[in-house]
Amino acid sequence: MIRITIYQNKQNKCIGFRSEGHAQYDGQGQDIVCAAVSMLVINTVNSIETLTKDKFVLDAEESGYIDYRIKGEPTKEAALLLNSMILGLTGMEEDKNYRDYVDIIFEEV
Repeated sequence: MIRITIYQNKQNKCIGFRSEGHAQYDGQGQDIVCAAVSMLVINTVNSIETLTKDKFVLDAEESGYIDYRIKGEPTKEAALLLNSMILGLTGMEEDKNYRDYVDIIFEEV
């Protein structure tokens, strides 16, 4: 199962996330759940880096582990990108075909 922890501040605004684990929906190279989560997460990180002025801390490992946090208060552009990622991930978690492979937790930090 892929576990995604969404980091929120006291105002319930997303300030980052951690993604870890493997879906095991299918074999390596064929796992559409892993591919979808990876695309959402990596595209969000790349988009914030390219399209905003937000500074961030990123810890990533080849195993698929990613821990990403915005430094300070996210700009409205970064917040929109993070919320878009959350929308895609929660859509997967709520889908009856994929809910056993994706678990999302919201955590105040």
